[in-house]
Amino acid sequence: MSELALTRPSSLDGLEGTPLAGGTEVVPLLRDGLLRTEALADVRGLLPRGVDGDVVGAGTTLADLERSVDVPEALRDACRLAASPQLRAMGTIGGNLLQATRCWYWRLDFPCFLHGGDRCHAREGEHREHAIFAVEPCASAHPSDPAAALLALGATVETTARRFPLSELYRLPTDDDRRLTTLEPGEVILRLALERPDASTYLKAMDRRRFSFPLVGVAAARYGDETRLALAGVAPIPWRLASASDLDAATPLPGTAYKLEIARALVRRALDAVH
Repeated sequence: MSELALTRPSSLDGLEGTPLAGGTEVVPLLRDGLLRTEALADVRGLLPRGVDGDVVGAGTTLADLERSVDVPEALRDACRLAASPQLRAMGTIGGNLLQATRCWYWRLDFPCFLHGGDRCHAREGEHREHAIFAVEPCASAHPSDPAAALLALGATVETTARRFPLSELYRLPTDDDRRLTTLEPGEVILRLALERPDASTYLKAMDRRRFSFPLVGVAAARYGDETRLALAGVAPIPWRLASASDLDAATPLPGTAYKLEIARALVRRALDAVH
């Protein structure tokens, strides 16, 4: 990794350079040559931090959230099950929502669809950890546990430019635009506003007992007679289910069919937990 300029701006207005807060995502991407930038902007002191009612500052760490009694259980669970204690102590919730895919073809810089190529190497190669929904044109799986929890909790995102539902932060890649988020250059997440549920939970299946990315994560949040479901690890973006029967619409690859059975089991358990 070549030497980069590091700035400490006094404001987020007109921010130049790649924002750096916890660094648990940015630093590995720089190290592996997957993020190219001329400068880093240290924004740690500029991001809101902490929980104020139903609003979470983007600079709040996952460790802060897993210990907080002021956020719904689904978000606490998702943060507690994400990464190692060291990473949770550093990683911010804003940065966690913007994690890059864990697809090893993308990580090894294959000329895959997300890198501007015309094919998804995972579809033809090893894809055990990949998607069961929206597998074309890219079968990668979004790795964020908190993103699924916040999707079920009806989170609203406030950035330096606008406010919008969390679901609009993410997009599926197309030939014209290979990005997986809708943030514009220089736009920074500031806060997340939650809708407080009557009950919520987050359940996760992973290869190792702890500190592993989700094979399948399921968030459930009940609001009166309505229960919202969202999944991690099953699509290129966090995936919302209108109901458990939506799992019938999955199109798993040969090596990811097992994920569908895990998802069915976790959805049943999550629904039982919130009712």
